[in-house]
Amino acid sequence: MSSFEVILKYFPGLSERQQQQFSQLEGLYADWNARINVISRKDIDELYVRHVLHSLGIARVQSFRPDASVLDVGTGGGFPGIPLAILFPDTRFYLTDAIGKKIRVVDAVATVLDLHNVRAEHVRAEKVKERFDFVVSRAVTNMTDFVGWVRNSTTKDHRHELKNGIFYLKGGDLSEELSPFPKATEYALSDYFEEDFFKTKKVVHLPL
Repeated sequence: MSSFEVILKYFPGLSERQQQQFSQLEGLYADWNARINVISRKDIDELYVRHVLHSLGIARVQSFRPDASVLDVGTGGGFPGIPLAILFPDTRFYLTDAIGKKIRVVDAVATVLDLHNVRAEHVRAEKVKERFDFVVSRAVTNMTDFVGWVRNSTTKDHRHELKNGIFYLKGGDLSEELSPFPKATEYALSDYFEEDFFKTKKVVHLPL
């Protein structure tokens, strides 16, 4: 299945604007990757499965309300935040990374796609003082350290099906890493997506 079509396969109800935004991602990231290595060379050809659809795995576990706010920690070139911001245009996303040149890419992509619901900043997670409904990330560190960074980043007012907290994209056997967190729930992405890439991939939800 060609690149962008895999998104339509699992999200057939996208508006024309959303389809256009998703279809632009390949060219935008190919262009930026030629200048700044934001995605590994081997992965750029698999952008839609390994980055875009992977990011959207969070949406299979929880849909975000229009008035919700989401913090993306260690977003890199904009994952999972950019795909989620396209899918949820009325949800506010704050994308952060400790590497400034990656935030330049995020800003540029968000500008071209006209994503008014995206704000990006070169800042470490521990320095963020605002509070959000959810914190999302793609395996930037082990869960214990990550929780230490963001434990005070969520609001206490729960308005979604799942309690406010972390949605963490990670793969493999997480039993040891998650043992200090008995409230964590693993969702296998292979239950939602049939591509081989997702066989060991999971979304971890940890209420805070």
